[in-house]
Amino acid sequence: MKNSNRTYRFRLAAGIILTAAVVFCGCSQRGDVVLIDATDTVEAVTAEESSEIPEAQALPERDTLWVHVCGAVVQEGVYELPAGSRCVDAVEAAGGFAEDADRSALNLALPVSDGEQIRVLTQEEAATGQAMSEVVSDSRVNINTAGKDELMTLPGIGASRADAILEYREQHGGFEDIEEIMQVPGIKEHSFEKLRENIKVGIENGEQGFSSG
Repeated sequence: MKNSNRTYRFRLAAGIILTAAVVFCGCSQRGDVVLIDATDTVEAVTAEESSEIPEAQALPERDTLWVHVCGAVVQEGVYELPAGSRCVDAVEAAGGFAEDADRSALNLALPVSDGEQIRVLTQEEAATGQAMSEVVSDSRVNINTAGKDELMTLPGIGASRADAILEYREQHGGFEDIEEIMQVPGIKEHSFEKLRENIKVGIENGEQGFSSG
């Protein structure tokens, strides 16, 4: 396409120059001089061609968006909302919170996006999720209940020191705080510093972690 346009312009310019030469020769016989600027003509043609190229059209902005609201709301479903809506608008579109909804589990001020799913948790779901999160986040080893294999997962604790911990625990009825582990043969202050963030003490019916601060 570009080559054909160039050829066309070249031929047009050549034709104009040839015509100008003929006119010039004819006029020179009569004593008249006529000057024609072929460059301006070619540039005019180029400008005309470029104006015919369509400009890229910008995509229209969305005026609305669609969201899926589910969970503890009055009416689950897919709702059309105005652009710029927030979670509170989505919940209101679904009829509001259900009676068993945990209203604090969802940030109502968050903006929503097209195609997003918004799930409102029940109070039971929120409580269960929080409990599971707390269990997962606390990965410390309870030195009052852990077996030999679990004790050996601790830094610096091999088979012999794990046996020593079990023996001390049996003789003294368990550890009252985590610092007491330094009373176990082979575990001194330097070893304790490696264990401090990885151990806890407690009882089997509802563990409680104790820390020296």
